[in-house]
Amino acid sequence: MTLAIGVDIGGTKIAAGLVSETGEILDSASQPTPDDSTKIPAVVADLVDRLTGEEKAVGIGIGAAGFTGEDRATVRFAPNIDWVEEPLAAHVRSLIDLPVVVENDANAAAWGEFRFGAGKDMDDLLLVTIGTGVGGGIVHKGKLFRGGFGVAAEIGHMRIVPNGILCGCGQHGCYEQYASGSALVRDARERVSNDDPGAVAIAALANGDLGRITGPAITTLAQGGDPLAIELITDVGRWIGEGLAILATILDPSVIAIGGGVGAAGELLLGPVVEAFRENLPARAHRPEAAIRLAALGNRAGIIGAADLARTEPL
Repeated sequence: MTLAIGVDIGGTKIAAGLVSETGEILDSASQPTPDDSTKIPAVVADLVDRLTGEEKAVGIGIGAAGFTGEDRATVRFAPNIDWVEEPLAAHVRSLIDLPVVVENDANAAAWGEFRFGAGKDMDDLLLVTIGTGVGGGIVHKGKLFRGGFGVAAEIGHMRIVPNGILCGCGQHGCYEQYASGSALVRDARERVSNDDPGAVAIAALANGDLGRITGPAITTLAQGGDPLAIELITDVGRWIGEGLAILATILDPSVIAIGGGVGAAGELLLGPVVEAFRENLPARAHRPEAAIRLAALGNRAGIIGAADLARTEPL
């Protein structure tokens, strides 16, 4: 059995897994992400040591949130970690003698879903991750599409509303300002702040503290039948679907997988997504239509995909 290590570096946690060639995580470990970014390679090396033990791995795949270079070894910029042109692969290699591949975390998750999840029966896939923001990954004709400089598929910053809501990237009207978990929470808090009469259940959830209004809490209310929670999730779903129609016009994917925390809403989200996608897809009657599916691997996709990239696309 050919084993590889997948690592997912997040702003608060670094998670790693020992992954088989069939995409099964045989063992896993995690540590908090250190505040000092220079200590991250040592944490990664420690996790790899803990997972390998007597086992032999062929390489390490690292998924990191941010722009990764075309060399698949450098993090050009990370929004939640103090990295600019960080030679991450070289730093990890200096601590542990295994090949290291560095990939954008959403790209790694897309590869995992393509190989072992929602797209395993297809030749191409678009993954859209809906969480605090919106991320994406593209697989085309069996290959991960990274673009000319390694930073393709930053779909959350596709501008869909001219002069719209200010985004953290500095632009106004980005997709993730309307089609994300953050958008869901922002709108719910605004309804409570404005004393919306329909927001009784959400206001009770807050109990005077808007910080208690979270995406999972709104999802739970919606699943229990609260009308406003359902309306808010429907609104986000429609924004997601409209954006997917634009992306499908450009990319023409066979399957679109929706991952991330918002996917926990299940059909409450997926129904509005599909409806809005179909309403906004140009010339729909005259073209094949992408299948829209919930991602299958959950938060394991990045680890599984990163490990498989280390195995199948080594440097």
